Amino acid sequence: MRNCRERVFHSFDNTQLLYRIWDGPRRDRAIVLLHRGHEHSGRWQDMVDRLDLPDVPVFAWDARGHGLSPGRRAPAPAFQTLVRDADAFVRHVSEAHGIAMEDIVVLGHSVGAVIAATWAHDFAPPIRGLILGSPALRIRLYVPFAIPLLRLLDRIKPDAVIRSYVKGRLLTHDVERQRSYDSDRLITPGIAVKTLIGLHDAATRIIRDAPAITVPTLMLVSGADWVVKRSPQTAFFRRLGAVRKDWQLFPDFLHDTFGERDRHRPIAAARAFIEDLFDRPARQPDLLIADREGPSQAEHRCLSRPLPVWSPKRAGYGVMRLLLRSVGRLSDGVRLGWRSGFDSGAMMDYVYRDRAGGISPLGRAIDRLYLDSVGWRGIRTRKRHLEAMLDRAMDEARAAGLPVRVTDIAAGGGRYVLEALDRRRDLRASAVLRDIGRDNVESARALARSLRLHGVSVECGDAFDGAGLRRMTPRPTVAIAAGLYELFPGNDRVRVSLMGLGQAVEEGGFLIYTNQPWHPQLEFIARVLTSFRGGRPWVMRRRSQAEMDQLAAAGFEKLAMAIDDDGIFTVSLARRRPSPAAIAGIHHTVAAE
Repeated sequence: MRNCRERVFHSFDNTQLLYRIWDGPRRDRAIVLLHRGHEHSGRWQDMVDRLDLPDVPVFAWDARGHGLSPGRRAPAPAFQTLVRDADAFVRHVSEAHGIAMEDIVVLGHSVGAVIAATWAHDFAPPIRGLILGSPALRIRLYVPFAIPLLRLLDRIKPDAVIRSYVKGRLLTHDVERQRSYDSDRLITPGIAVKTLIGLHDAATRIIRDAPAITVPTLMLVSGADWVVKRSPQTAFFRRLGAVRKDWQLFPDFLHDTFGERDRHRPIAAARAFIEDLFDRPARQPDLLIADREGPSQAEHRCLSRPLPVWSPKRAGYGVMRLLLRSVGRLSDGVRLGWRSGFDSGAMMDYVYRDRAGGISPLGRAIDRLYLDSVGWRGIRTRKRHLEAMLDRAMDEARAAGLPVRVTDIAAGGGRYVLEALDRRRDLRASAVLRDIGRDNVESARALARSLRLHGVSVECGDAFDGAGLRRMTPRPTVAIAAGLYELFPGNDRVRVSLMGLGQAVEEGGFLIYTNQPWHPQLEFIARVLTSFRGGRPWVMRRRSQAEMDQLAAAGFEKLAMAIDDDGIFTVSLARRRPSPAAIAGIHHTVAAE
């Protein structure tokens, strides 16, 4: 047996979680294990021993609410919380143990495999590879209409927990392994209903958007699984965007793929995959041409074409458009959308305020439904994440001895920036808010005056004018490009903008940028709503997070990211990379010393 030791790390919300380390002398590679639902890191001991990679350090967590980690003895209330925990865990392994992200392989089993795949999709970490053992993309619930009933239960009792039907005999043919599972006092028998629903919804999303996952992936699937379904696993694998993806099916295996009687077979496959990954140089696919070829470009092209006249969908969207143009105008928000564009800065400001208004009680009721749609809920979550990232960037700039100078290159009404400056008057920050729309400029000026903020200027400016961005004075220490790039499908203008910011921001300064890797209402928006750009259909091209990060990497190094529970909007924080002259200066100083 390889010896292990226990440590703790602090997750994104400062919750302290336990993990185990099986040490190895190498620091150029590592394996991270994510256990299945109900289990804990101690049950990986046999797997670590059988992997027979004694030189490679292995890390495994006790997920929130599991094993020796704190929390209710059922998982966290939102599945996305577990995904954020996974991001914090792997980043802790990288930073605290000196192992580069591109030298880490992540292996997950069952629910842990879905956590790993969702993390790879949402956060786009540059890891070496993924190994997914019997991912729980669809759990066999054995009750008709189980998911709708669980959604109803969640509305009635948001903290509801159900007890798992799974016993050792459903997991493995290994009798000793069955006994160890059934007698393990650290097994968590329950699962929060909210987590189960979140697992189902996240799995649906990543199956549909699996082309966005480009990490080399090995899937090891149990063929006689009574706990999870195989067809969603097959669909996910077929759609995976990874250039290298391997699949192995073990026909007689029950759900515990790495704990079955003949577990040496999948473990040997995992070992061979890991060794082969580390024998090859780490390579990330070039996604900068994704606006010209690839799944998101094909999707955008499809949404840009009118539906055939005989299409039932065309008739359905036509009815929706008619309703929104007639009865919908009783809503203040819908009326504003038709007037200024549903993607305009004025609309964002209206959604941020989140106060339903309209003509008559019916109009206010329609407006409440409009403001509570999944996309606008995500926009308000994005605002909170922007404020948190802005606070962090301003604090880190001040701690680094830099003046706090904020520039938002497409500020719209400027609400979240101005409210942040009002809240953080202790920083004595200055700000320049730019926008191409004169109405937005006037709105931002009026809000700045009402808040009595000093050191704030608002001006017209084109966010895609790279030369103009480079000439900005004084040079910002915190630059913001929020809600902007996702409105434009092409990458050339985005690259020009980011390269301009890369030269405009002070050395050691920060960039906050947003992205929209997913939207469940993408076709509805394209077929029904209109854009601020001349009233044309609002057709968006989604960028995967990996694509957006590659665009930003020209001048910046990503530090952190936040995402809403529906996986729609991300907010990233990056630090400006040192200029070649600065790097040359550092090398010269080191050589002289």
